[in-house]
Formats: sequence, structure tokens, C-alpha cells
Amino acid sequence: MIWLAKDDVDEGISYDIEKDEFVKQIKILESEKKYLESELKRLQYEVNELKRELNRMRAPPLLIGYVEDVLSENKIVVRSSTGPSFVVSLSEHIPQEKIKPGMRVALNKTTLAIIGALPESYDPSVSMAEIEEKPGVTYDEIGGLSQQLVEVRETVELPLLKPEIFRKVGIDPPKGVLLIGPPGTGKTLIAKAVAHHTNATFIRVVGSEFVRKYIGEGARLVRELFQLAKEKAPSIIFIDEIDAIGSRRLDMSTSGDREVQRTLMQLLAEMDGFNPLGNVKIMAATNRPDILDEALIRPGRFDRIIEIPLPNREGRLEIFRIHTQKMNIRDVNLEYLANSTEGASGADIKAITVEAGMFAIRDGRDYVSLYDFRKAIDKVLKNKNSNEPPQHMFM
Repeated sequence: MIWLAKDDVDEGISYDIEKDEFVKQIKILESEKKYLESELKRLQYEVNELKRELNRMRAPPLLIGYVEDVLSENKIVVRSSTGPSFVVSLSEHIPQEKIKPGMRVALNKTTLAIIGALPESYDPSVSMAEIEEKPGVTYDEIGGLSQQLVEVRETVELPLLKPEIFRKVGIDPPKGVLLIGPPGTGKTLIAKAVAHHTNATFIRVVGSEFVRKYIGEGARLVRELFQLAKEKAPSIIFIDEIDAIGSRRLDMSTSGDREVQRTLMQLLAEMDGFNPLGNVKIMAATNRPDILDEALIRPGRFDRIIEIPLPNREGRLEIFRIHTQKMNIRDVNLEYLANSTEGASGADIKAITVEAGMFAIRDGRDYVSLYDFRKAIDKVLKNKNSNEPPQHMFM
């Protein structure tokens, strides 16, 4: 057994404490060093990004040009955005095979050499026409139009889903369908249901959007619209209120009418011209078929013209069932409502159900009664007959 003096023990303990403190300080300094090194790397990365961004901002701007012809030995004929055409050189890192006439290219401001190819550009009204989110309307929510829905699905959906059937039969599938009928009968609603049930790209425009101030702008929009549809194929183009540009051409016309006629001629050429549409189907709707141009509604452009009439008694009953299935109703006879709404359209019936619910809310009730529907019918259908267009327009 070895005996140690008290002073030696105290000295050993103090030595161990100092050693532990020194080790802790080393570990703390090492962790701080690692943190500072990672922070230094982050700051260096930010500095490099800022330098690259600064260089991009200092770089000279590029001109936009259009390729007119491709010559030999990397020589390209381009038309600059300022107007005149030039024979310019092609950058070495761009293969000449990728440059095609009509392409948009970026040009050096000084030498006008082609620096790169630019993607195809579309007018904002055309690019925004593509429906990104499908509407929530289904075929089950459309009442009284079972036969019309069958014809629409045969014309639009079937050629896209089962093209082999048409090849076996030996016929070309229909190109387009025109929906005609009074306002509020469900023409646009059918288009929403088609967009919901198909996997094709759905492009929706209103005919009045093609009417522009300057000459050639409307025709350019039509051309870009069909070009976008072909790139996104299989696709469906729906033109609502097509009578805005499809009205009958007259000999006596103003300059504005002549511009609309140029737009119509471009539409006719795109629908049935030399370039096939492929997997592009066309739907259109109008409540003025009597003013449409004969060339627009001939077979080959709109192969099917489907009339969407005002619902009969059975149709009105089905529409009432659709719109009241989520309503809290008491003692309401839907057959009585269908008999009381002669001449009402589908939009009128929907408005009647909404007004009936508003009358119930106004009275402080959480359910809708037959009395509410009676008041709603009187309100919605009041003076309707006097405002209806002549029926011969839809014959």
C-alpha cells in the first residue's frame, strides 16, 4: 500500500480539473471553427452568385429576330425586330440543323450574330385560354339533354379515346360540333362537362376576343390559337359566342366589319385548310345561328350542329331534382314546379332554386318550402315571355 501526502493529492486533483477545462475549450473552439468555415463557404457562394448576377445585368441586351432562310456555311437570313433583313453568322455552339425558318432567335446587338434560339411566343390572351384546372361540372349535373350529350360525346370524346374504331370502319372522325339554342339552355355547361371528363387539353375562348383594333391582329390570334392546340394535342378548342366573328359576310361593310371578315377567313382556313388538325377537336356555341356564315357551318368544319332546346316537362323535372338534391326542402312537389315553369331554361330553374333559398333565409328558416318556390317562380319568370327572342332563330 502506497500512502500519498495531502498536498500531492490536492495537486493531482487541480491538475485533472485544468486538463478537463482545457479539453472542453478545445472542443468549443473546434466547433466554432467548423461553424465559421461553413459560414465562410455560404458567404463565398452568395458573393459568387451576386457577381454572376452583376455580370448578367451588365451584359449587353440581345435583339429578337426571326429566321427567314437558312444558307450554307452557318449563314442565316434573319429579320430583326427593327425591320430590315440581314445575313448573319451562327454561333458555333448552336447546330445549324436546329435553326428552322420562322423561329425566334436572339441576336447580338453589335454583330447581329445568332446567340441562341428562343421558345415560341403566344399572345397572352391565347396562352391564358388554356384551362389549367378542370371544371367541376359532370354529365350527371346536366338534366334534360341526354340525347344531345350522346351526340357531343360521340363527336368530341370518342375520336380522342378510341380512334381505332374510325380506322376500322374506314371513315374520318368528325372535326367539330356546333351547339345552338336559346340563352341559358346549357351550351357552355356541356363544354365544361366535356373539359371535366376528357384528358385532352381544353382551350376556351370567346369570339369577341378575336376582334382587335389593328389589321391582322385577329387573324394572328386565330393562327396562334390553333398552333397552341396542335402543340398541346390531343386538345379541344371551345369558341363561345362564335357569332361575334362568324357572322355572314356582306358586300356593304365598314372597315371594322372587313377586319372581322379577315379573322373569319383565317378561322375557316385553320378549321379546314391544307394543314390537318390531327387530334384537335373544335366546339363552338351560339344563340344566333341565323346570322352565321354558310362557309362556317358547312360539313367539314362543323360536322354536327346540335340544337340545345328549352327543356320540356321531363327535362325541367330532372333539372329541379339536380339543383334541389343538396337543399333542405319540406313539402315541395317537384312535379308541380316543373308544370309551373313552362318555357323556363335550365339557367332560369337554377335561379329559381337560388331565389327560393334566399326567401327562406329572409324569413329566418333553415328549410325551403313550396311557398318560397312559388314566389321565386313569380320573380324569375316575370316578363320573361316578353323578352324571349323569336323561336325561328333556333330552327
